[in-house]
Amino acid sequence: MRTAATFKRWLPWNNNHEAIIWLMLILLLVGSANILSSTFILAENEQNAPYAYLLKHGVSMVIGIFLFALTCRVDYHKWRELLGIVSLIVAILLVLVLFFGTEVNGARRWIYLGAFSFQPAEFAKICSVMMAAYSLSYQVERRRPIALMTRQNAFIVGLAILVELEPDLGTASVIIGVPMVMICMAGLKTYKLQRMLAAGVLVVAALCIYQPYRLERVRVLLDPWADAQGMGYQTVQSITAIGSGGFWGMGLGQGLAKYAYLPEAHTDFAFAVFCQENGFLLAVLLLLIYCAFAYYAARIAGDAHDIYGQLLASGIMVLVVGQAVVNILMVSGCFPVVGVPLPFVSYGGTSLMMTMASVGVLVNINRYSQAKRLREKLDSLKNQPVNESAGQARPKLRLIK
Repeated sequence: MRTAATFKRWLPWNNNHEAIIWLMLILLLVGSANILSSTFILAENEQNAPYAYLLKHGVSMVIGIFLFALTCRVDYHKWRELLGIVSLIVAILLVLVLFFGTEVNGARRWIYLGAFSFQPAEFAKICSVMMAAYSLSYQVERRRPIALMTRQNAFIVGLAILVELEPDLGTASVIIGVPMVMICMAGLKTYKLQRMLAAGVLVVAALCIYQPYRLERVRVLLDPWADAQGMGYQTVQSITAIGSGGFWGMGLGQGLAKYAYLPEAHTDFAFAVFCQENGFLLAVLLLLIYCAFAYYAARIAGDAHDIYGQLLASGIMVLVVGQAVVNILMVSGCFPVVGVPLPFVSYGGTSLMMTMASVGVLVNINRYSQAKRLREKLDSLKNQPVNESAGQARPKLRLIK
């Protein structure tokens, strides 16, 4: 116990939301260094400006800080009131990108407005989490059985279908997968869980039949070296990059994977570049940072003042940490390549901004809960009778934890 207390004193944070902020800042620093290292060759070849990607990342980070500060201060209950109009705007953007989006590598995922571009599918991630939290909290607070066939769930499925049409199966899976986890957290009956899983298996099978290359990705996962120059090329190069880093790594900026050996080295496969340059030791440390993020986010969810806050905080935790787990498994060759970024570390402006905004909501949940609990304690102290004859003084504010 004394060792734990001593360790806690050395930590730079005093509560759960301060821990989340510190962890986010560390991940932003790691991500910025990794983006610089993984893109300066690419940027030099494409734009004759080695810091072009880093500068764009910096702009996205500044906007993300603004969104984080905004969501930190806005009562998270307000988002429930604005959910209808926000969801409608997101749906309209997802439709517009199918018709007016810029096609890159066979997919329409980005809307360009001059020099500025954004990916509407990233908005749909946090929108689906908020919608699921609203729907589930309404059912739980009224002690109703958790229902799968609701208008909110139908809308979430609609968002996922629109994203899949881009096509972007990875993001569509996140949009529908995180709410599914939240439904299980809310107390879904076992037989309904079985039906939901069976429906998920059928949908995945239908997608594989409709687009056989997805089934090929699963087959290649079992032995990527069997098609090392074809479907398995990305996985083979990623595993090779991770292994070549050894225990200590090649050194920041010294990795070879970014020299056109590993496709998407700065986006989906940023973790492979990190492992090659920083080694096994720092890779484990990065994993521990995500574990710490999950731990403190879970504590925020457990301390939330209402059911809506608990579910919303849980959903944001699954959204951030779940994407990290899937990305790391994908890069390590343990999961099919689905195009899920590593939060805060992968290059991607819209993804970074929306993730930071989500963390701001998480911080606001904890700050609101602490303030609410403190007000309740003060109210209870005011209502307590004072025995003046005994000469007892009221408890001082500094004694209230």
